[in-house]
Amino acid sequence: MTIKEYTQEQLAAQPIGYWSGEAYRAVVGRIRAELAVEQLTQPHWWTLNHVAGAPGRWSRTQLAERLAPFDDLDIDFGEVFDDLVARGWMSEQADTLSLTEAGEAGRLRAKERNARAHEQMHQGIATEDYVAALNVLRRMIANLGGNSDLP
Repeated sequence: MTIKEYTQEQLAAQPIGYWSGEAYRAVVGRIRAELAVEQLTQPHWWTLNHVAGAPGRWSRTQLAERLAPFDDLDIDFGEVFDDLVARGWMSEQADTLSLTEAGEAGRLRAKERNARAHEQMHQGIATEDYVAALNVLRRMIANLGGNSDLP
């Protein structure tokens, strides 16, 4: 895919808020669309990945606290956890959460869909350029007093 070329002066005059917002809407919109194929939301996805990464480690409270910084929709994580348990994708024993075989299978299907989306997003972008873009955004966040550390 080709994109129209502009001068450095034209690009330097562009508002970062607009472009970061457009990038957010395009990237998150695509991820959400891929997850929806499995009837998942981003909070479902975050939950599945955290529980898969540390089976039997997370209580509901601990996991909700861990996921809260990623949430921009005021999600009730208890409802997300309940949904995954009701689907048979997650179990709860001794106050800790674990994925079931069905949950791991669903997570892997969603992971594959997301991998294809990420591959498309990164087409034509060198790793060095991607890293440079992230570092510019991190610097802007830090300049404004935000947390620029990796999640």
